[in-house]
Amino acid sequence: MLGDAGLATLRKERGEAFRRAERDETMSTPTDTVTLERHITARPESVFAFLSDREKWLSWMGTDGTFSFEPGGAYLVRVDAEHTASGRFLAVDPPARLVFTWGWETGRMPLPPGSTTVQITLEPGPEGTLLHLIHSGLPSEAACFLHAEGWQHYVDRLADRAEGTDPAPDAGQGAGRPRPAP
Repeated sequence: MLGDAGLATLRKERGEAFRRAERDETMSTPTDTVTLERHITARPESVFAFLSDREKWLSWMGTDGTFSFEPGGAYLVRVDAEHTASGRFLAVDPPARLVFTWGWETGRMPLPPGSTTVQITLEPGPEGTLLHLIHSGLPSEAACFLHAEGWQHYVDRLADRAEGTDPAPDAGQGAGRPRPAP
């Protein structure tokens, strides 16, 4: 876990983004939880397909992975060359809700696989879908910041894919390498 020295380094490395996150009380409430909302101009069924199909998932997050999209099913996703996440699906309710545990197999963040919970809900609206993401059980302020930053990045990529556009290559996945279309 990052101590005061680690947070100071993180603040220096992440600069203004970290200071904005510290001021934005809506970014994580309570202190072990990250919340995020995003409007996506696509139907919930279309968005949910990107949360429940391996190839579509890997089009917005990850370079490789295995997924068993059913309650109790395991997943393992190589997010980038240094980070592999894993956990289990707790609820798969198309096209409205996906709940899964989350943690890191590899990487610098000391967050054991399956030790936190991510809930994604999709609400239909007249102009598409409102995505709500809640990531709870995070162990520290630094973990909340890093995961808020990461989820924002990947939810933006998910929205691009669901809306039919191709997000730029993911720098964490090797900038410049083309990504296959879903």
